[in-house]
Amino acid sequence: MRAHTRPETSTRRIRRSGVALAGGAALLGAAFVPVGAATADTAPPSGTPATVTADPLPTWQVNGVVWSMVTVGDTVYATGNFTKARPPGTKPGNAKEVARQNLLAFSLSTGNLVTTFNHKLNGQGLRIVASPDGKRVYVGGEFTTVDGKAHTRLAAFDTKTGKLVDTFKPVVSNKVRGIAATDSTVYFGGNFFNVNGKARTRLAAVKASNGANVDTWRPTADDDEVFALALAPGGKTVLIGGRFQNLDGQPKVGVGAVYTSNGSLAPWSSRPIPSREGLNFSYVTDLQVQGDTVFGAADGEGHHWYDGRFAAKANGGDLVWLDNCYGATYSILPLGKTVYSVSHAHDCSSLGAFEETIPASWHRTLAETTAPTGRDKSEPGSNSNYSKQPIPSLLHWFPTLASGTFTKQFQAAWAITGNANIIALGGEFPSVNGKAQQGLVRFGVRTKAPNKTGPRTMAAPRASVSSGKVALRWTATWDMDNASLTYEVLRDGGTKAIGTVTKASTFWTTPSLSFTDTAAPKGRHTYKIRVKDALGNTYTTPASNTVTR
Repeated sequence: MRAHTRPETSTRRIRRSGVALAGGAALLGAAFVPVGAATADTAPPSGTPATVTADPLPTWQVNGVVWSMVTVGDTVYATGNFTKARPPGTKPGNAKEVARQNLLAFSLSTGNLVTTFNHKLNGQGLRIVASPDGKRVYVGGEFTTVDGKAHTRLAAFDTKTGKLVDTFKPVVSNKVRGIAATDSTVYFGGNFFNVNGKARTRLAAVKASNGANVDTWRPTADDDEVFALALAPGGKTVLIGGRFQNLDGQPKVGVGAVYTSNGSLAPWSSRPIPSREGLNFSYVTDLQVQGDTVFGAADGEGHHWYDGRFAAKANGGDLVWLDNCYGATYSILPLGKTVYSVSHAHDCSSLGAFEETIPASWHRTLAETTAPTGRDKSEPGSNSNYSKQPIPSLLHWFPTLASGTFTKQFQAAWAITGNANIIALGGEFPSVNGKAQQGLVRFGVRTKAPNKTGPRTMAAPRASVSSGKVALRWTATWDMDNASLTYEVLRDGGTKAIGTVTKASTFWTTPSLSFTDTAAPKGRHTYKIRVKDALGNTYTTPASNTVTR
């Protein structure tokens, strides 16, 4: 792995291939709702979950990369590889820029830096999670000191006081990537082989009180790194995701479960991650539990290796759905009936949505339904264990994040967190929707946002006269957070519409539209189209060509 980065992600996939065939693995507990087009947005049809808007809210920025975030109350804790934080709308070197070394906190509701939380990690942080009671956050990564004190790759902070918990200081031999905590025990994984002087193979548990080993919990990830951990409802099992092909000596590719009591394997039935073939493999990057379901994110290395998201029953692992969008997924956030993720998706034909373009185009954020809505009609990915499996619906939320250069991996967002009203994205992006905003950004629901992101620009309509009537034709545009748009026809520079056309569109499907003006007076005329979204934002085209009736 390159120093100070996550393992490199694949950006070389081009088009879907029919070379690999999938086994029809059994699916349990899949309940369906009617499938539809990607029309859900900030003002969706009845029964469809709404998304946050595409309006970037003012948020403090960082000068590097954010790898992981967690929300406790109104505070977002973020860790990564950065040295400075600065106010929104400012450039590096601004007079209000402050030092923050790989760890910071900000308000989810305001985006302002929490000045009382100021600590220094001497190496990058890779994962941050909260205890169930919210009284602590745990940070894992590559650091060996915190505020100059020896805390080796795993540390805890008190959320009430903002202080480092000095008594919690396990000694971990190498990087920590995944953490799951109860109020009494901290489970963690990564690429280490020793904890507190005792042999551990990429998985370990320590006491929350003093960081001492829990010697009764010693499962192993036998052949590769652990990236993510989560606790199943009821607290009897720990869910584990990563690059491994075997868990505790048994074939469990990328994801599995072990008991919290003794670390032995627990039941896990689904197989969302395909087995490694040579240099081609997929792995779990994130696991997040909501209700009785765990939502997983995956990254694939190799042509058409699994890159998407999956949902499974947290206890037992029965598959709920699996989407096979291509473009590595880094972090996932289920919120109510909507699940958000950050990736570099470039082919979501699995969901009946956008297909591959040449050259490839990257889409850094996705929103989907938490419930399955149909079945995948596309070809399975390379070495996939599933074909025609349940899939969710893609929702209409497409803010534009520019790729960053800090990690040399040219990605945008790596982390996502939030609550029912506001979500936050962290990463290495330099801008959002074309405006400078580095590394951190927030998006809110309609009641928490300015609602100013409107329809994209579009060309002037084309006018022609036939049988005494004026025919207008134009190509629809699209909007980042509203699918259904209303097109108002304006004649001769007027502002009152003489007719309207309403149509849903996406960035990958902009239909041809038309309108016939049967009431135009004799003489010369030009026309404009004023397109309006559900939030009242408008764009008016240039005038059409002149026609004579």
